[in-house]
Amino acid sequence: MEFIDYLNFQTTQDSEHSTQDFSLVIPLYITEPIALDVDEKGTKRLFSPQELSQGKKLFERNCINCHVGGATLPDPEVSLSLEKLQAASPRRDLIDHLVAFMRQPMTYDGTQETYWCRQLSPSSTSQQQAESLAAFVLTAAQKAPGWGTDSF
Repeated sequence: MEFIDYLNFQTTQDSEHSTQDFSLVIPLYITEPIALDVDEKGTKRLFSPQELSQGKKLFERNCINCHVGGATLPDPEVSLSLEKLQAASPRRDLIDHLVAFMRQPMTYDGTQETYWCRQLSPSSTSQQQAESLAAFVLTAAQKAPGWGTDSF
């Protein structure tokens, strides 16, 4: 049985750039498939611990520089907390909507494109990979203590 035991984020930069080591550990235990909402019709899909683990790895490769612990460093008012994802326009607390955002990032109010967030094109990230990444973000938002909050 595979599980994600911790969300470990570590950034190390050398003293030449006058920065410090940073490490964050958030417990997130996943041992069984998790059902997440896919669309506004109420469709649910089960995501296995393996898919969530793949999503975590994709998050670490593509998102971690701006979203440590679910925060949004370029815009701290718009985190990846469940509350903020639900309040976005369109909502980003559904797999389909979050994948659509990753494919074409828009401002929080949905009125224009934004270049603050890395776009994940279908040529570089498959639909299955994008859904695993979205599932990881939503699972962390629902289950990881402090994810997307000031208290992480």
